[in-house]
Amino acid sequence: MLEYLVYLIYRTGFALIALFTVRAAFALGNTLGFCAWLVLGKYRRLAFRNIDIAFGHEKAPREMRQLVRWHFQRLGANLLSGLKIASMPLDKARAHVQFENADAAHRELRAGRPVVFILSHIGNWELQAQMFPAVIGYVRNSTVYQPLKNRYVDNHLRALRGRAGVELFDRNEGFQKAIELLRGGGAIGILSDQHAGDQGSWVPFFGKLASTTSLPALLAKRTGAAMLGTAIYTEESGRWRMSFADRIDTPGDSVEALTAKANELIANQIRRAPEDGFWLHNRWKTPRPNFLLARYKRGVFLPKDLPAQNLKPFRILVRSSNWLGDAVMSVPAVRAMKNGRPDAHLTILAPEKIAPMWKLISEVDQVLSLPNKSLFAAMRVIGRQPRFDVAVLLPNSLRSALEALFVPRKVGFRGHARAWLLNQIVREPRRPGPPEHHAIRFLRIAEDCGADVDLGAKINLATSSQTPDVKHRTSLGLCPGAEYGPAKRWLPECFAEVATSVSSGSDAKWILFGTKHDATVGETIAAKLGEKCVNRIGQTALNELISELRNCRALLTNDTGTMHLAALLGVPVVAIFGSTEPALTGPLGDGHIVVRRHVECSPCFLRECPIDFRCMKEVTTQDVVNAMMSILL
Repeated sequence: MLEYLVYLIYRTGFALIALFTVRAAFALGNTLGFCAWLVLGKYRRLAFRNIDIAFGHEKAPREMRQLVRWHFQRLGANLLSGLKIASMPLDKARAHVQFENADAAHRELRAGRPVVFILSHIGNWELQAQMFPAVIGYVRNSTVYQPLKNRYVDNHLRALRGRAGVELFDRNEGFQKAIELLRGGGAIGILSDQHAGDQGSWVPFFGKLASTTSLPALLAKRTGAAMLGTAIYTEESGRWRMSFADRIDTPGDSVEALTAKANELIANQIRRAPEDGFWLHNRWKTPRPNFLLARYKRGVFLPKDLPAQNLKPFRILVRSSNWLGDAVMSVPAVRAMKNGRPDAHLTILAPEKIAPMWKLISEVDQVLSLPNKSLFAAMRVIGRQPRFDVAVLLPNSLRSALEALFVPRKVGFRGHARAWLLNQIVREPRRPGPPEHHAIRFLRIAEDCGADVDLGAKINLATSSQTPDVKHRTSLGLCPGAEYGPAKRWLPECFAEVATSVSSGSDAKWILFGTKHDATVGETIAAKLGEKCVNRIGQTALNELISELRNCRALLTNDTGTMHLAALLGVPVVAIFGSTEPALTGPLGDGHIVVRRHVECSPCFLRECPIDFRCMKEVTTQDVVNAMMSILL
């Protein structure tokens, strides 16, 4: 009933518009378009964003805002005058349209070649179905259409579009009829300027990747048809010009290359009259969930004259973990995100204390530091940047979701009471399994976003450029602390004993690393090692720690962020585990050794041991000496 009521309202409006002259309908539509521009803020912003993508490097903001208003007015004018023309006899309707470069179509059709026309929502596009037979009526004309949900309105529009003799093929019924028509020498028009979803090819449109239908190219390749374009531009009130573009296909073009050429054709048509373009459609829609395009069936295609670095960027904000170790373990996921699409511009938002680590990662384009713990300061940092397309939240906190509140797509695990803020929640494994390394958990986020990752493959943190020959180095690193709590710390006297044993009979010098909270432990170890020790505990900011770790032959450590940082830098690690689980947080990559004595209460993941600290006390100095020597020899 509601469906029919909507149809009756539509037909009433259609009948009223028929009472107007073409110029009067154009003027009324122009006024209504201006009113729509005033009240439809959501669509006004969408139009401005689209125009900014297309012309942001060419036009000033004031020009683009003016263009948005003109577009609303032009759209309203063409909509109402188009309805008026649809009610007129065909000969009178065609008197309002001039034709330009129609010989481009005649050359192909009269040579016996079928034609696929690239159509777009430019100007008064509804007139095209009524105009084609006037130009190329000597062959069968057709178009592929998508039925409207309201069947009554759909039947009426089909009758209007087909009244001049254009055959209509329902997209949902397949394309065999279209193929037969083309093989018989006919012509078909296909709208090609809308987001094509998961079935499209990702090719540039105004220099930014957009999902685009490959149907025109597929039909042309299948039937040997020529590919041309048409557009109906607004000349003045009640007057239009139907312009034919020359053939765009060349021998040997792939489907992907033809699809890219179709986008280039439409972009050039829009440049001719930007106010006639259709800017109220989300042409550069962010796919859900796979906005990283690595696994798309049709994939990404770039023309030879457009290298990836010249694409307009798809801007990804990655909110880093707050802890150094967790941040390092997320590096493989961040790399997978960057490699997920050629236009990815990846920005890391990280606490100031760990930001220098992210500058080591070549895949990261920009690092933003959080100056303090203020939520509003974080939001200001994000707000001062060009608009991000997506925010990927690595921490599970509510706070991280609030920081990215105004980013249109927020991705992450469900986290702590923040599901209502996310519009893409990463799926947890359905079945419980063996312990999963935190790096795998981060990779699941990248996988959910569409990155091509192998969760079963071995993970290496250090790249070839970060894996230098360390055998010539004489410094050894020692990190006896752990920020999480004393349950993760091996005994200071045991560290000192191992260091003494390893450096005896050699000129190796130990460098102690840690925070100011480890000062007492550091003094104990330094006193026992004497001249063979440089105590840097509490004296190194992260960038200094990175510099000094680069000069180490190996690192002896508890389960710490420094352990993970060394693994990232390609420095071999001997890590002592007790209350934590190496399967979850062990160092990633080759050449590292974990020393552990598994006891019945381990791993407990407690900050402080409530009993006798047996997990650490059962690790002997000889175990650790042997591990160190296996690396050094």
